[in-house]
Amino acid sequence: MVGTGRATELHMNALQRYTEVPLCYKCIVGRRQERLDLYKKRYGFLNTSLELDDLLYDPEIDVIDICTPPYVHDDMITAVLKSGKHVICEKPLSGYFGKAGDKEPIGDNVSKAHMYEELLKSLDRLRDLVNKSGKKFMYAENFVYAPAIVKAAEIIRKKKSKILFAKGEESLKGSSSPVAGEWSKTGGGTFIRTGAHPLSAILWLKKVEAETYGKDICVKTVFADMGRITPQLTEYEHRHIAATPIDVEDCATVIITFSDNTRAVIMANDMLLGGSKNYVELYCNDAVINCKMTMSDMMETYFLDEDRLDDVYISEMLPSKTGWNKPFLEDEIIRGYTDEMRDFIESIYYDRESKSSFDLAYDTAKIIYAAYKSAELGVAVKP
Repeated sequence: MVGTGRATELHMNALQRYTEVPLCYKCIVGRRQERLDLYKKRYGFLNTSLELDDLLYDPEIDVIDICTPPYVHDDMITAVLKSGKHVICEKPLSGYFGKAGDKEPIGDNVSKAHMYEELLKSLDRLRDLVNKSGKKFMYAENFVYAPAIVKAAEIIRKKKSKILFAKGEESLKGSSSPVAGEWSKTGGGTFIRTGAHPLSAILWLKKVEAETYGKDICVKTVFADMGRITPQLTEYEHRHIAATPIDVEDCATVIITFSDNTRAVIMANDMLLGGSKNYVELYCNDAVINCKMTMSDMMETYFLDEDRLDDVYISEMLPSKTGWNKPFLEDEIIRGYTDEMRDFIESIYYDRESKSSFDLAYDTAKIIYAAYKSAELGVAVKP
């Protein structure tokens, strides 16, 4: 494991729910020893290290899970594959994080059209590397493993429903990451950080539809509107929002037109108070399918105070546990992490392809940067 942030917790919590394939948690790598010691104790890693090389050159290690900020994904994926190991990589696959000579901050000074072209070069290089490596690349997009999305795919396959319009959103009140507002670290703002989830889910469901009918469906055009809204707030007005965008967007709406002339709208923003909002809605020719990951309706709580609730997890990005809330139940299962990690480990153990693989990672990153290009130019673009 590389990283000691929230993604690592989600991946490890999911892995610990699944025991069919024998696993050894050999080593975790990070930047801060105190975090490494905490995670070693919590999850049972045998070793900790501050150096990625200690994973790359360990002959006992079969797979390395990259749960780091996006700006190091490209280099780490390359190193892992060249070391002859399988790779799991958190979303997004990659992005544009700046090059020598770029004026800072790059989100305000580097053309998004230029970023798009540079990203394509990076994606194509990674695809060639994956294909030549003979190792498995597993893209950690949990939405395609969420039970609601999996059930939607089953309905589409069996009923042969056609998705005429899809709508997806992930919104919250910002990010806990200290670098979330910097393009050079995240490769974009709320759309790449959170909108990637519903985008990938909708791309995957349209692929399921296409396979059901034995045809190809691809993205024809992307039209986007991006904004940076929260900086206009006073310090007092900003007190409940954790978004501090420097050169990235905190609000995004993207319209996708597919080659079959159907549509999808994906939204993401950093101004949603009260938890997180994750859903995908499908308007089909013969059905309506609403997939809700959060907030769930399975349980409600009401508290007048937070006494003795310090270690009780209610929901993500919730500033207070008082009043009425809808707790996340079996979060790793409902949002797909358990089946995601099960699929990844089984794909290695039984030598088969994972459901979320390089193709989905590639397509998602490409559409995200097509959206950034569109928002800059103010026109629909062909990815």
